[in-house]
Amino acid sequence: MNNNSKVLALKYRPQTFKDLIGQKTIAETIINSIKIDKVPNAYLFTGIRGVGKTTLARIVAKALNCKNSIEQISEQDLCESCDCMAIANSNHIDVLEMDAASKTGVDDVRDLIEFSRYGPTSAKYKIFIIDEVHMLSKQAFNALLKTLEEPPSYLKFIFATTEIKKIPITVVSRCQRFDLSRIKSTELFDFLKKISLEENGNVSHEALKLIVKISEGSVRDALSLLDRGLLSVKENEELTLSKAQKIFGFFDKAQLIDLFIFILEGNEAKTLELYRKMYDRGIDPKVFINDFLELLYYFKNVDSIKLEGSNFFLNDTEYDEIKRVSSNLDNKTLILFWQFTIKIITELDIVSNQNLTIEMFLLRLIYLRGIKENQSFDNNLKNEELALKDNSSEGVKENFSKTNKTINQIKNISQSTKVEPKKELKAFPKGLKKFKINSFSSLIKICNDKKEVKLKYELENNVNLVKFENLRIEISFNEKLDKNFIKDLTYKLNDWTGERWIITLSKIAGEISHKEKLIRYKKEEIEKVNKSKLFLELKKNFNDIKLVDVKNKDEGE
Repeated sequence: MNNNSKVLALKYRPQTFKDLIGQKTIAETIINSIKIDKVPNAYLFTGIRGVGKTTLARIVAKALNCKNSIEQISEQDLCESCDCMAIANSNHIDVLEMDAASKTGVDDVRDLIEFSRYGPTSAKYKIFIIDEVHMLSKQAFNALLKTLEEPPSYLKFIFATTEIKKIPITVVSRCQRFDLSRIKSTELFDFLKKISLEENGNVSHEALKLIVKISEGSVRDALSLLDRGLLSVKENEELTLSKAQKIFGFFDKAQLIDLFIFILEGNEAKTLELYRKMYDRGIDPKVFINDFLELLYYFKNVDSIKLEGSNFFLNDTEYDEIKRVSSNLDNKTLILFWQFTIKIITELDIVSNQNLTIEMFLLRLIYLRGIKENQSFDNNLKNEELALKDNSSEGVKENFSKTNKTINQIKNISQSTKVEPKKELKAFPKGLKKFKINSFSSLIKICNDKKEVKLKYELENNVNLVKFENLRIEISFNEKLDKNFIKDLTYKLNDWTGERWIITLSKIAGEISHKEKLIRYKKEEIEKVNKSKLFLELKKNFNDIKLVDVKNKDEGE
């Protein structure tokens, strides 16, 4: 294939250590180990997509088998007369590349091991490069273990993966692990600038910065975007920021700042009008939400943001506008907005019309910003419905004064179940006994005492406790949890204690379920009793004796 006909990601793929971008320390470590002949049995390269894992694996294979010297691969161009060129072209008989995504089974690994019994044909080492190694099955990993730990002297493994956590620790421990980092924005910018000049492309600095931002530290993604941008403009035509935004589906951050200001002002009409303009230009709803979160971060940390040439995310005008608006914003509002925006991300995966979801999200933000201090928990949901029905923006306009109740809204949002009008929280009747609930186990016990069988079952089996505090419970749950659980428990707690409780849903996994704890506890107790002197004495007299259960007096049964 003509080199000029290749896509940029292939055309400019590094062939030597000196060509690598952003992985200098790793390259030096590997070079030094080869020079002093301390080469591990297996290398493991991990990192996000497009940072050079497979590329580095091929370079290491060339370095191990180069007949000239390691300096040839580390400092100079490829050797044309030895194995380096064949390895670079992926056609060397002693360097086998395998994609674990397509060959995941134990039979594939066994074939590999069988092939490894034969020494190299022409090279110094026989090398197996396994890409996306985390895709191998458990049985395949087990079959690989022994060979991986004690391979023949001529055999080396090089693994590459984006999901290091999916690889068994027994495999990781047998490898020399290298974590490839994201490429720094400045390094990636300089690299793209160099490539665009070599390709005779006319690309503005702002457009290159946008490509760097979108690629998120991935060289391959950045080259693919640059390739796409250069192909989208005519010869001698400059790829400007506005053209790049249209090509890649991004928009000017100044527009997002304007939209945020409209939200704070309670201007519903202008907010929706501006968002619809963004959407018509091809903005993806998820991209919009991610950029909105990024903007919230800037508003929160504007004083710590450094405006230098290396900052690819804000220009001077945008920075000044954010600083001006943030002076009238309180942290509670920003926290509320952040929490609510995070919640919308999960909703986008459920709904079919993401665009309408974003519009409703913006309307609800306008409402949330306009909540008055004296609004209570009981009326929040009702007020939200009224605010959304009201086409006039005057009802939700507020100045930028601080709101003490804002943080409570975060808690209310997490309780997404609709409150039935007939079950309103009420004041605790005088003379009625209050119950003190100071732990998760005491909550389960009172459910048992009150004969709330369903609630007790859900708490024991389908709820994972994250945090238990006074008047606040934070939980995660499995798919079996009843949809009305939070609503029912909230009202029961109010009935039993005479106080309002907040139940929040967390993305943290939390503890194991109460039922699992009980099973584990009983198992441990049975093992403990089985080893006790008393039980051993009984066993001498009764050979067939067997302990089947223990009873915890605090189980509430």
